[in-house]
Amino acid sequence: MQLLYDKLKSFGQSDAYPFHMPGHKRRGMDFENPYQIDITEIEGFDNLHHAQGILKEAEERAAHLYGSEETYFCVNGSTAGILSAISACALCGSRILMTRNCHKAAYHAVFLRQLKVTYIYPQKVGQLGINGGLLPEKVEEMLIKYPDIRAVFITSPTYDGIVSDVGGIAEAAHRHHVPLIVDEAHGAHFGFHEYFPESSVKQGADIVIHSLHKTLPCLTQTALVHVNGKLADRAALRDYLGIYQTSSPSYVLMASMDSCVGLLRERGEELFESYVKRLKEFRERAQALHRIRVADIERRADIYDVDMSKIIISDIKGKIPGNELYERLRCEYGLWLEMAAGRYALAMTSVMDTREGYDRLVRALYSIDEEVPHIWETDLQESGCCQKEDGLPENIAVLPIWKAAGRGDDGYRRKRLMLQESEGEISAEYMYLYPPGIPLIVPGEKISGEFIEKVLQYKKLGHSIQGCSDYEAESIEVLERC
Repeated sequence: MQLLYDKLKSFGQSDAYPFHMPGHKRRGMDFENPYQIDITEIEGFDNLHHAQGILKEAEERAAHLYGSEETYFCVNGSTAGILSAISACALCGSRILMTRNCHKAAYHAVFLRQLKVTYIYPQKVGQLGINGGLLPEKVEEMLIKYPDIRAVFITSPTYDGIVSDVGGIAEAAHRHHVPLIVDEAHGAHFGFHEYFPESSVKQGADIVIHSLHKTLPCLTQTALVHVNGKLADRAALRDYLGIYQTSSPSYVLMASMDSCVGLLRERGEELFESYVKRLKEFRERAQALHRIRVADIERRADIYDVDMSKIIISDIKGKIPGNELYERLRCEYGLWLEMAAGRYALAMTSVMDTREGYDRLVRALYSIDEEVPHIWETDLQESGCCQKEDGLPENIAVLPIWKAAGRGDDGYRRKRLMLQESEGEISAEYMYLYPPGIPLIVPGEKISGEFIEKVLQYKKLGHSIQGCSDYEAESIEVLERC
């Protein structure tokens, strides 16, 4: 029997290169013995849920670094930050305006607060079918149509690095006296160099959630919650952070956050200059690829900005499945990417990536590029790659999430059907690819033929469908009236 620690240690000592989160890339802070600094709330070390001393000072340093009025440490990741922000801004039973490509944590907040949801669907970006950004005028249109909206929640950047016009959306929300919450989990590095977009903290958002561990040198499940302005209830936010986070916060994780902030304060300019230089060199070297490409997404009306730290790799004709690229890079070249989607694979970078890492990725891409005609000389249309656009099916919501996902007696009971036989039924559970954790279907939505086709398509490609009680995603729980 192999213990998890032994497997982690063995993997950490291998030559596997991490083009995935966490952003410390297995190097950075030198905690020689984590057990030595793993303590509880003893004298002199403050209490995260009643911070008055050293932890309060650490949070103030983070607020100063990002330019926010207040910042809170979050040791339960951005998930707890999202749950807390939505709970603080939307009273039970009220309405929230939300982008449909949000992380599952936002839907869990809707469930817990029994909220009414109005969705905005993102645009698709080109052949890859990546979710695009949001237009401020669309947000305002919804705020006018639904005057009972109490909060706006958006994701920017997306998992793939698409950034919305947060400033414009904030102005629209504020004209209607509604707070804007931005899940900027993948943008903790924003604002530290002109090569990257500006942080939502500086663009008028009322609450911004950052995952430090995603793109910066910090341990997993560390996040920051920033608050500005008067529209967000700060007292309520603090209360909910205490509810959704553990009462025994890890001092190792909090030390990691403070060290990360300190590193950026002291050496941020130097680190980001080197980081941007390596990214630019990599993209220049990749320009001569023939069949494999590193996507260069252009700004347009619904793409306000793009996070160039994300490296999207695909077949130039969009026919080679992303998981084939992902698996070849992993198995043959020891390069572990963040995720594979239908038509592309995604590599995540950070200030801690090395020149050697980029060199290995470039060499691997050119090697695959030369072999592509020989490897995929069969009919690519039969490879199982998505023939239709990737993206979210636009399902019809029949019941609120809290009623459909609840297990009480609300006039409905659950039954299980084979997925292919479920069209037209009301889903009682989620299904999503993880990562990125954006639901393909949400409890209460009607199951469409398009949704079923997408799930079967992803399964054929070898992707793992999660969120449902049937781990093989062969069946789905649906609702019927009692």
